[in-house]
Amino acid sequence: MAERRERLDTPVGPRRQVLRRPRFDGDNFGVFAEQFARFMGTATFLIYMTLFVAAWLVWNTVAPADVRFDPYAFIFLTLMLSLQASYAAPLILLAQNRQEQRDKVVAEQDRQANARAHADMEFLAREVASLRMALGEVATRDYLRSELRSLLAELDDRATERASATEAATTEPTAPQPDRESGRPGPRD
Repeated sequence: MAERRERLDTPVGPRRQVLRRPRFDGDNFGVFAEQFARFMGTATFLIYMTLFVAAWLVWNTVAPADVRFDPYAFIFLTLMLSLQASYAAPLILLAQNRQEQRDKVVAEQDRQANARAHADMEFLAREVASLRMALGEVATRDYLRSELRSLLAELDDRATERASATEAATTEPTAPQPDRESGRPGPRD
């Protein structure tokens, strides 16, 4: 009879589970973990924990010996605090992981918003450049000012020339006027 050997090149079929894994809503558990971690980071938690430990110590040192449940070394208290820390640490890590995922989503949204803003700025820069090129043919304010100044200077020069021509015309020698008494031309004024 031939012995059946498993081949290494064929995948193994899924194994049947003897016990079913418990199923739970990961999101609800994550919310619980965040609330727990948030509470552990408050002054209220620290005050409650301090009061609990102080009551434990007082009870196990001051109470009669027959009602003490944790003698001087406080081994049971140490065990309780270790148990609390062993549950708190994973819950805090779970809350931090969820916060990190939210931060990643926010960072991605910020990156996309920055990319859109950058594209908008590049578009506006191209539009401003095209407007400047189009305005290159149009008279600018400085050009108009310089032209108006040169026209004003030209008008001032013409007005000065006219004033000097008018003044020269009024000061030109005129023909001698006859003397009123003698009727002969008189000396020049």
